[in-house]
Amino acid sequence: MEDLGDLAELGLLAVLATHRHDGTVLLSPVWHEWREGGFGVITSSRDVKAAHLRRDPRASIVVCEQSPPYRGIEVRCHPRFVTAGVGGAVQRIASRYLGREAGAAYADTAGDDLLIRLEPGDLRAWDFADEYGPGATGPQDSGRVNLGDG
Repeated sequence: MEDLGDLAELGLLAVLATHRHDGTVLLSPVWHEWREGGFGVITSSRDVKAAHLRRDPRASIVVCEQSPPYRGIEVRCHPRFVTAGVGGAVQRIASRYLGREAGAAYADTAGDDLLIRLEPGDLRAWDFADEYGPGATGPQDSGRVNLGDG
């Protein structure tokens, strides 16, 4: 993650992928934080995402920029659930997206919180700074954009 500069600090939504009972994938936009080498996502213990992960522990999370240099990271893993002492994480994550005051108000009303902890099992990162950095003219330089090993 350190190779991606300030990507983890930006207020970007992540997309969390979980598996439904029929095997199809549910993609959910989620608030997150990168902390101590992994992603933290807060949800209710009764949320469908938590139910999916209890039944099928496979998950992926993606965070990426919407503009050049299109940095991004994908983590695929079997997440773990944290239920004790998640109030601090709720406060931090809500404040990241809503601001300090609104985040504190959100945290005060939150209940039944569950921290989904996604630590890298398989990690894929990308950064197109060479294609979009100073002096570059974008993907037309090479005629294509390499989107990684997808």
